[in-house]
Amino acid sequence: MSPSSRGRPRGSDTRQLLDLARELFTEQGFRGTTMDAVAARAHVSKQSLYRDYPSKDELYSAVVRDWVERGSDGMKPHAEALAATDDAHAGLLGIARIMQAGILSPPVLQMRTLIAAEASRFPEIAADYVERSWTRNIQMLAKALRVMADRGLLQLDNPELAAEQLTWLVIAAPLNRLTLQAGAAPYSADELAELADQGVATFISRFGPAGSARVGKGS
Repeated sequence: MSPSSRGRPRGSDTRQLLDLARELFTEQGFRGTTMDAVAARAHVSKQSLYRDYPSKDELYSAVVRDWVERGSDGMKPHAEALAATDDAHAGLLGIARIMQAGILSPPVLQMRTLIAAEASRFPEIAADYVERSWTRNIQMLAKALRVMADRGLLQLDNPELAAEQLTWLVIAAPLNRLTLQAGAAPYSADELAELADQGVATFISRFGPAGSARVGKGS
């Protein structure tokens, strides 16, 4: 038996196996993915795979949980940097581009599509994904906006709503196109920069101190 075809010792390379399972789920969908295919791609025996994940449902759940846990603190340093900025426009523009780079990246778009497609079958998994990914990130952004308001850089009463609005201003159009239009070409760097610039300008015109609105480059 060749090394590549031997079963994986229990508990080893779990993250690699989940990576490979995630690739298959995003490529083939939940229904199109088989445990046999996962075992073959991971070069493990079916017995080993079923020992750790007794069903495809459990494997799918583990894949989504692992994905969420890996990205759970990705927003934190950027939100902290925003809270500490002395330049509201520059800080907001920076985090707008971070959000675009993260939310519109192919792996994130693929996972969002997969989770949405299976939300009715796995409502708890979808709800957990929303709570620990999207909602958590919005809360971190809201906390930073609240600090900025306390420092006089913004004027807002509802940081959570403001965080939602900023997010949608800079990612709504490309997210809508890339998730709903099959074969849609990614936005160019210039297009995303323009969306970020105009979105931040709109946000500041609403939530910035009097006289603080700055016009975007494309105005």
